[in-house]
Amino acid sequence: MHIAILTFDGFNELDSLIALGILNRIKKPDWRVSIASPTAHVTSMNGVVLERHVSLEEASAADAVIIGSGMKTREIVADESLIAQLQLDPSRQLIAAQCSGTLILAKLGLLNGVPACTDLTTTPWVEEAGVEVLNQPFFANGNVASAGGCLASKYLAAWILARTEGVEAMQSAIHYVAPVGEKEDYVARATKNISQFLPDASSAA
Repeated sequence: MHIAILTFDGFNELDSLIALGILNRIKKPDWRVSIASPTAHVTSMNGVVLERHVSLEEASAADAVIIGSGMKTREIVADESLIAQLQLDPSRQLIAAQCSGTLILAKLGLLNGVPACTDLTTTPWVEEAGVEVLNQPFFANGNVASAGGCLASKYLAAWILARTEGVEAMQSAIHYVAPVGEKEDYVARATKNISQFLPDASSAA
């Protein structure tokens, strides 16, 4: 299982790194979580420099992809050569987007007629792209999901874990990272927010 987290210059650390940390709670030989970028190094909106694990081409072949957000997303969607490198396909991949990453989903044509979640800043841009924005932290339609708000990144990780490893594995991962004294509340909230969007919703009851 390979999960690629698309991370571009100007990225929001909370989007890419919270998901990276939660998803890596799975310890299996074939489980891999990668930072995927168009260049060897990318710099965050706060000056943190990351070295990529894989290219965008390798990310396009991953089993699941998370599209992170950042302060340069509108520049990214305007770069046709960059967008052309993203060959994402929900028929063979789980695809999830965080905040302004939802704008990339729209640009790729993966939200046609489907509502989505994003952050408050990005909302008007996503609406201009013809996508209805929901006032909620998480939404999924089939194999495509979106989340709104930096700390909603945990819901994208939770959804991917539930879809690939099962609800119990997801709950264990969320329980581990949740604050002491609030673990049960965090697990219950994560389960509630994603359960209706799982293929077998009853399994998350």
